[in-house]
Amino acid sequence: MAEPSLRRTLAPWLRLLGRRRRRLQLGALLLLATVASAIGLLALSGWFITATALTGMLLAAGVAASLDVYVPGGGIRFFAVARTVARYLERLYNHDSVLRLLADLRARLFSVLAGLDGQTLARRRASEWLNRLTADIDTLDGLYLRLLAPPVVALLAILGVAGFLALFAPMIGAWVALPLLLTWCWLVVGQARWGLAPSRRRVASLDRLRGQAVETLQGLPEWIAYDSLGSQRARLAAEESALYADQWRLGVRSAFGNALVGLVVGGTAVLALWLAASAYYTGQLSGPVMVMMPLALLAMGEALAALPASFTQFGASLAAADRLNALEAAPRAPLGGMGTLPAGVPELALEAVTLHYPGALTPALSQVSLRLAPGERIALLGASGAGKSSLAALVAGQLTATAGEVSVAGRSLAELMPAAWREALAWQTQRLELFDDSLAANLRLAAPEADETALWRVLALVELDDWAAGLPQGLQTRVGESGGLLSGGQARRLSLARVLLRERARVVILDEPFAGVDAAMAARIAARLDAWLDGRSLLYLIHQWQDAAPLPGIERSYRLVEGRLESV
Repeated sequence: MAEPSLRRTLAPWLRLLGRRRRRLQLGALLLLATVASAIGLLALSGWFITATALTGMLLAAGVAASLDVYVPGGGIRFFAVARTVARYLERLYNHDSVLRLLADLRARLFSVLAGLDGQTLARRRASEWLNRLTADIDTLDGLYLRLLAPPVVALLAILGVAGFLALFAPMIGAWVALPLLLTWCWLVVGQARWGLAPSRRRVASLDRLRGQAVETLQGLPEWIAYDSLGSQRARLAAEESALYADQWRLGVRSAFGNALVGLVVGGTAVLALWLAASAYYTGQLSGPVMVMMPLALLAMGEALAALPASFTQFGASLAAADRLNALEAAPRAPLGGMGTLPAGVPELALEAVTLHYPGALTPALSQVSLRLAPGERIALLGASGAGKSSLAALVAGQLTATAGEVSVAGRSLAELMPAAWREALAWQTQRLELFDDSLAANLRLAAPEADETALWRVLALVELDDWAAGLPQGLQTRVGESGGLLSGGQARRLSLARVLLRERARVVILDEPFAGVDAAMAARIAARLDAWLDGRSLLYLIHQWQDAAPLPGIERSYRLVEGRLESV
C-alpha cells in the first residue's frame, strides 16, 4: 500500500470521477449538511432544555428571570426539518450520482474490452469477464460514496465541532479534537491497512469460487461420468471455507472499528462534560453551554459510523482497480490507426503470417501467405483446429500476428481506422453470436437502421421467412440464449441472414455457413448467395468439399494443414 503504487492504481478511476466533479461536490455538501444538522439539532436541544429547566427553577425560587423560547425553538425546528430534508436529498442525489458513475465505469470497461485482441479475451473464462463487469465495477462505483466523501465530511465535522466548542472554551476544543482526529486517522488509514490482505484475498477467492461453480454446473455430466464430482465439490468447499474465513476476519475488524467509534465518541463526550463542569464551577461557562458540549460530541457518531466498514474493505477496491487496470495494459487488437479505405473492393493480403498463441506447443498458423484480389472468391479447407478461424480472426483484426503482416488495399491492418475496416467487412463466425432477444434484434446487430422489409428480405434469402411468419410473435419471437430455442440449422441460417444485411460490405468471410443445413436447401441458398456476392470478395472457410454446398464462382482453393497453407 505504498503511496506511489496507491496513486497509480486509483488515478485512472479518480480521473473518471473527476469528470463529474461539480456533481460530486454538491453531493458531499448535502452529506455535510445532514451531519451538521444532526450536530446542531442535538447541541441546541441540549442547550434549550437545560436553559428552560434553569429558568423554571429560578422562577420557582422567586427570582426574576426570562428566556426567549422562540429563537432556540425555531432553531430546533429548523435543524430537525433540515436534517430530514438534507438526508432525503443526499440519498436521492448521491445514489443518482452513483448510477451515473456506474454507467461511466461500465462504458469505460466496454470500450477497453472492445479493443482487446482475441488472444487476451480467450485467456479468461466467461465467468471471469462477467465478474469484471459486475463485481469489480460494483466495487469501484462505491469509491466516491464510501471512500471519498464520508472521510472528508467526517474530518470537516470534527474540525467544525472542535472549533465551535473552542469559541466557548479553547482548551475543551483542543482536548476533544485530539482523540477524534487520532480516531479518524485510524479509521481511514489503520483500518485500511489492517483489512488490506483479507479483503484482497476475498475478492480473488470470490472470483475463483464463481468460476469453479460455473464449471461444475456446465460439466456436471463429465464430472459424474469420470467419478470426479466428489473431488470437485471438495475443492469448492475448500475455496468457500477460505472465503468465509476472510469474511469473518473482516467482520471482526469492522466490528472493532465500530466499537472504537462508540468508545471514542462516548469518551470525548465524558471528557468534554468533565472539562465543561470544571469551567462551570469557575464561572467560565453557563449551565446550558456545559450541557450542550457533550451532546454536540455525541452527534459525531453519525459522521464516523460509515468509516470502519468502508475502509476495512479498502483492499477490495484496490484489487478491483488493479484487475481492471491490467485489462487496459493488455495487448490491443491490431486495428487502431487513422487510415481510411479507398472506394471499391480492396485487395486483402497475408504475407508470411505466423500466429502462436501464448502457452501453445505449436503455432496456429505458420508462414501463411495468401492474396485475395478484388472480387475474387477463395475457398479455404481444413479440419477442425487447422487454423481457419484463427486466420479469419487475423483478417478481421481481432488477433495480432506473431510475425508477418496482414494488409488491406496495400496498407497494414494496424494503420486502418477500426470503423473503416469493420464497415467494409462482413464475417459469419464459426461460433454463432446469438443473444437472448428477438429475431429482429439479433438481425439488426448487423444493421441497426434496417426496417422490417429488409429483415423479411434476408430471411427469405435463407428460407426462414415462412417459418418466422408462422410464429405467433413473428419477428419479435425470442431465440433464447445463444439461439438455444432454434435448431442448429436455423441458428446458422439466421446468422447468415444477419451477414446479408451488411449491404456496404466489400469483403465477406463465411465460416461453415451451411453447417446443419440439408444439401438441397444449402444448394438453393448458395445460388441466392451467388447474386448477393457479385462484386464482393469472398473467403469461404469449410472442412471439406463433400460437406459444402456448391457455392458458385470459387476461383482458387487452399488447404490448411497444421497451420500451413497448401494448394488444392
